[in-house]
Amino acid sequence: MITTETRFKLEKGSKKHQCPACGKNRFVRFVDLKNRVYLPNRYGRCDREDNCQYFLDPFQDGFVKSILDQERGIPYLNTQRKTFSHQPVKKVEPPKRAVYFDQSEYQKTLNENYLDSNVFIHNLETRVPYPLDDDDLANVIVMYGIGTIGKGYMSGATTFPFIDIDGKVRAVQIKQFDERNHTIKTNWLHSLIEFRHKQSKQSMPEWLKAYLAQESKASCLFGEHLLSKYPNNPVALVEAPKTAIYGTLYFGDPVNDESMIWLAVFNKSSFSFEKLKVLKGRKVFVFPDLSKDGNTFREWQSKAKDYEKRLPGTRFIFSDFLERMAPQADKEAGKDIADYLIQLDWRELKINV
Repeated sequence: MITTETRFKLEKGSKKHQCPACGKNRFVRFVDLKNRVYLPNRYGRCDREDNCQYFLDPFQDGFVKSILDQERGIPYLNTQRKTFSHQPVKKVEPPKRAVYFDQSEYQKTLNENYLDSNVFIHNLETRVPYPLDDDDLANVIVMYGIGTIGKGYMSGATTFPFIDIDGKVRAVQIKQFDERNHTIKTNWLHSLIEFRHKQSKQSMPEWLKAYLAQESKASCLFGEHLLSKYPNNPVALVEAPKTAIYGTLYFGDPVNDESMIWLAVFNKSSFSFEKLKVLKGRKVFVFPDLSKDGNTFREWQSKAKDYEKRLPGTRFIFSDFLERMAPQADKEAGKDIADYLIQLDWRELKINV
């Protein structure tokens, strides 16, 4: 049975609209699920949380009440004494199927001849307080499908593929790091391929045209494909792919059903039900990045409580240790668990796990 609370909801799926505040196409609108229509475009939430923060709830300003009153035959007058009428804006479209990344293009990043130029891996071998074991590094490269950009202006950069539970590549993020493995440049492999075709004045392949036309590309968890391989294991969930890699290197691979598999959502706003529903039935240990005012931790924790109700058998477990113990400077810098792991001796950690 549709209740008032379940009838008027933010639209599900990856579709985004133009935000009435910042003008970016990052706006999620409210929909009336009973009549299958959008509410007026002022009602919704911009997912540019660190920039725009626009949010207007139709429950709060009386809009929903006005709709219900009209349906009962009660006239509604606003503060301007003009009769309000609820006009359908647009039919809610069903979510479109994902367009996957071209497998042959992804495979090019796995060329072993490029690996020696991978700054990220080289740093972990030689430039951290406790250099990582070569076998562990080789294993994590294969485990997550990490690759390298072999030539061009991002030569030596690391590729992090978002591979879904069915083994399909959804997107490939590119990160260029400095000697301390701090990000200095970010891009996407589809953007590089698009640029290459435009520079050479070649027509883009059909898969790339369709891929670029979809709004959401990194639409699964980083490392999601590991859920199929380890169906009973608990999950450690972080924000960035790099952090998930560090977690696996420092705490070890899943060796039994109690071992955690490390996954990443991509960014702060990606802690969404659509991405996390694949974790149904799992025990999930969540490690949000630090934030100046603890906003990320509180926001994710609040969302997780709602997701638990919608995902039977799923538990989201948060530790506030970093929130309590991290100095203010680290919070303002947005540090994450990887920034602390890198200072520790991984051999001692693995012994204690």
